[in-house]
Amino acid sequence: MKKAWFLLAGMLSVLLYNACTKEYLQSVNPVCFEQDVLPIFVSNCTQSGCHNSQSRASGYVLDTYEHITSKGINPGDYKSSQIFKVLVGKGEGQMPQSPYSVLSDEQISTIALWIDEGAEKTTCSGGACDTTNVTYAQTIRPIIQNYCNGCHSGPSPSGNISYSDYAGLKTTANNGKLLGSIEHAQGYSPMPQNGNKLSACNIALIRAWVNAGAPNN
Repeated sequence: MKKAWFLLAGMLSVLLYNACTKEYLQSVNPVCFEQDVLPIFVSNCTQSGCHNSQSRASGYVLDTYEHITSKGINPGDYKSSQIFKVLVGKGEGQMPQSPYSVLSDEQISTIALWIDEGAEKTTCSGGACDTTNVTYAQTIRPIIQNYCNGCHSGPSPSGNISYSDYAGLKTTANNGKLLGSIEHAQGYSPMPQNGNKLSACNIALIRAWVNAGAPNN
């Protein structure tokens, strides 16, 4: 009886493990490295003292494709990739560590899918940039989450500017800092820090939203 119980427990643990890991491979859309993956690494992993080219914490640099894929990535097998393991780890084994926020399930899923698809350096060109129906929830917030929240969220946001919610973003939209920083205008700190300038389309979308009064729509 005891042996049967251990067998059942073992089977359940395997099933639970598979369920927990397989949940990161639900999307049917190909992942674009430049557009979808690189911003997550740059925003969440390259802060001072972490995985930038100066600090090189634990020997990892996560600011370019070449650096990201040089260590901890096994193309085609996200489960065995060390970078994936620390993203879903617990306690001291999880990254990013406090005071920075952990990645969302959606961000982890994006990285897992990219690895599973071969971890290729894909640069995807989208269609026409449509700025006619820009909303905070569907358009602006996803851009901010990918490119900005790694630094501007949590208990100690960079520059005391938090984009964890609408109110924080609204403040910098109103005072000009949001557009000034992403457009790399003179007199503003260019953002994202440690990363490439946002695409022309993303800047146009944010500009359209700001010019419309930065509504919470």
